[in-house]
Amino acid sequence: MYRYNPTDQQLVDDRVAQFRDQMGRFLGGRLSEDEFRPLRLQNGLYVQRHAPMLRVAIPYGTLAAPQLRKLADIARRYDRGYGHFTTRCNIQFNWVRLEEVPDILAELATVQMHAIQTSGNCIRNITTDPFAGVAADELFDPRPYCEIVRQWSTLAPEFMFLPRKFKIAISGGAEDRAAVRFHDIGARARHAADGRIGFEIHVGGGLGRTPMVGRLLKDFLPREELLNYFEAILRVYNRHGRRDNKYKARIKILVKDLSLEGFAQEVEDEWAWTRGGPATLSEETFRRMEAFFARHDAVPAPGDDLADDPARDRAHDRAFSRWQARNVSAHRDASRAVVTLSLKKAGVPPGDATAEQMDGIANLAERYSAGEIRVSHEQNLVLPHVARRDLPALWRGARALGLATPNIGLLTDLVCCPGGDFCSLANARSIPVAAAIQQRFDDLDYLFDLGPLELNLSGCVNACGHHHIGHIGILGVDKNKEEWYQVTVGGREGEGAALGRVIGPAFAAGQIPDVIQRLLEVYLAARAEGEPFIEVVERIGLAPFKARVYGAAA
Repeated sequence: MYRYNPTDQQLVDDRVAQFRDQMGRFLGGRLSEDEFRPLRLQNGLYVQRHAPMLRVAIPYGTLAAPQLRKLADIARRYDRGYGHFTTRCNIQFNWVRLEEVPDILAELATVQMHAIQTSGNCIRNITTDPFAGVAADELFDPRPYCEIVRQWSTLAPEFMFLPRKFKIAISGGAEDRAAVRFHDIGARARHAADGRIGFEIHVGGGLGRTPMVGRLLKDFLPREELLNYFEAILRVYNRHGRRDNKYKARIKILVKDLSLEGFAQEVEDEWAWTRGGPATLSEETFRRMEAFFARHDAVPAPGDDLADDPARDRAHDRAFSRWQARNVSAHRDASRAVVTLSLKKAGVPPGDATAEQMDGIANLAERYSAGEIRVSHEQNLVLPHVARRDLPALWRGARALGLATPNIGLLTDLVCCPGGDFCSLANARSIPVAAAIQQRFDDLDYLFDLGPLELNLSGCVNACGHHHIGHIGILGVDKNKEEWYQVTVGGREGEGAALGRVIGPAFAAGQIPDVIQRLLEVYLAARAEGEPFIEVVERIGLAPFKARVYGAAA
């Protein structure tokens, strides 16, 4: 994992001092709200419905155990004892005090963390596959490239005041686990016919008010040209992107307006000026950066608690078997595994973790996962380096923390934004609806029989819950100042990326669990053996689902 050098640390420390001065001038009345707003936003500070919210960056979703402990400490001392992990792989503290934010940022800097560019019209947190570097299907590790892009984009003057926020995802696996086609720029690992390493580049994806699937801009970009090509894209966007209407300011609108061919030509013309230029990446740069992400070759020694009889756990404990089936994934080293800790226990807001849980996860990571934790865009936490012989002991530790729910990829592993309980932009609450769904379908036998099914829930059209790409999506809407919920079906990320389609008029909150039940009844009646929900939707279309939902409602 990447470690800050003195230049990195100095930049973060200076940023803390700068913001402390800005906050002091604001609280002293020497900066107006309008003057302070862009300053606080570029340091991740929002004003929400009930209190300020601080969004902390977790670059490409990677945390070391001491960093997670620091987040737990901040949750305990400066918030209400918990944090919320987001679909951008960051963490949000929803109850901070405005005057204490500089102190929080100073605390973060002691463990090489910050809140820089977690908001504002700039390049946001770079994201990637939570299994990066360990996935069995990986072409090459994308994390060194994420770090290169992070360093290039951090406080880059040319890209600090873009027409709108800008999101980049980089994926290294044959399977896309980073949703690259729903980002402003998405890069997927590719090998050229001659063996060269590079990327397939997608552009103009995104959700929000005008959701779009990204378009293929370049089928192979040599890796040494990554920054030159990104610069070309961003300069075209900076030059032509709309600034008169924030709803039409994202790059996806520009790509649509210019056409993919027109946009591609603009980028090629700009790239002609940057290609082979100062930002061209050298082999030495790749070697140096890859050294920070060297694989953990030493398998951690098993803990003493394995003497409790792991064979019993493996062979006879149904709960462990279920957890292993849903929460344990293949590692490129057959002696190890990738473990996902579920932040989706029924009755807990999806993505939330208490300070005690964060401390506990840091301990598990140090004992079983070389001290490393990942954050997924599905709002779960991942331990990427677990020896298979340690799985029973890790499971017991996770279960004691309430993090061993065996529902990864199932209906109750739902993605959910904070919604109207916190966010001042939301039209409706998300968390109570999520809780009602989890309570209604809190039956593991039923969930395992349903099989893979992704449900995503957003409290407004900004789509922080990524409802458009859920197999079932739920969007909170305002109807005559009342909370209603629109349902979409058929969204998916990865291969065959698609946007969900609205099935009809919206529902009251209390109707949503029944609506989900009717959708599932159609699926169960129509599926062939082993056929997942999304494949049934694609085979039979929306009509049977609409008829069941609205026929029953009538």
